[in-house]
Amino acid sequence: METRVLRYFLVVAETNNITQAARQLHLTQPTLSRQIQELERTVGCPLFDRHHHQLHLNAAGVLFRQRVKVILDLLEHAQQELQTSSTGLSGTVNLGLVESAVAPWVLEQVAAFQDHHPAVKFQLFSGDGDSLRPRLDQGQDDLAALIEPVEAAKYHFLALPVREEWGILMRADDPLAQRAGLQPAEVATLPLVMGRRPIVRDALADTLQLSPAELNLKVVTNLPGAVPTLLKTGHYYHLGIRGVATQYHDPALAFVPLIPQTTSGHLLAWKKHRPLSPAATAFLQFITPLTING
Repeated sequence: METRVLRYFLVVAETNNITQAARQLHLTQPTLSRQIQELERTVGCPLFDRHHHQLHLNAAGVLFRQRVKVILDLLEHAQQELQTSSTGLSGTVNLGLVESAVAPWVLEQVAAFQDHHPAVKFQLFSGDGDSLRPRLDQGQDDLAALIEPVEAAKYHFLALPVREEWGILMRADDPLAQRAGLQPAEVATLPLVMGRRPIVRDALADTLQLSPAELNLKVVTNLPGAVPTLLKTGHYYHLGIRGVATQYHDPALAFVPLIPQTTSGHLLAWKKHRPLSPAATAFLQFITPLTING
């Protein structure tokens, strides 16, 4: 199975039209049709539902497209790792960043590292922990900055000198918004919105001396942008980190910290039993002394 044909498949999947896809790929329509049919014979099942001149991915096609994108990303990553440069270290570091206060700190280190190694490029992916960990697992990212804890059986990790304070984000006109802090027992009574990472939720509940079942969890989300809309209804409170609240820059919302103060650290994680590229290894070596001194 040639990567060229896999790229053809992605174009057809995007356009849903053989004629249009052939035009984009500078192929004849019969040639492209034969290539797609041969691909379907190779994988052993149809990938498209065909109706007149339109093609739409079926369930097998949707799954196959996901896998093809990962395969082609990994191939491109491998090619970048093998690049050499007359100026020294080169290649690309694929770096995941959780949406928190750790991102500005890590990006400062990226800029400093590139001052020393200008031929090294970075590809950044931002998201929550449950978006970033599959990318580590599949090899799409070399490293990812995550909120602790992480699964020690799966990842190596390095503690970063950035901590986040936990609290409750709510409407600014809520009576609780005038409080200096909220006790765990008060938090347990609130209808909560939280991120979806169970390991973080469980660790936070343990810190608050609450069982996860005691939290009145109404909405679990990996979409930080959806949180303000929910909060502004007045029916929900977001149990989260100050860094996310800061990112919203919304005067209609207020952040109230937990009492006693509750914080979480950040970790730079990478998959066990998978060697890092020279560029990623060099970045890790560059950042390690800063975490020790931080």
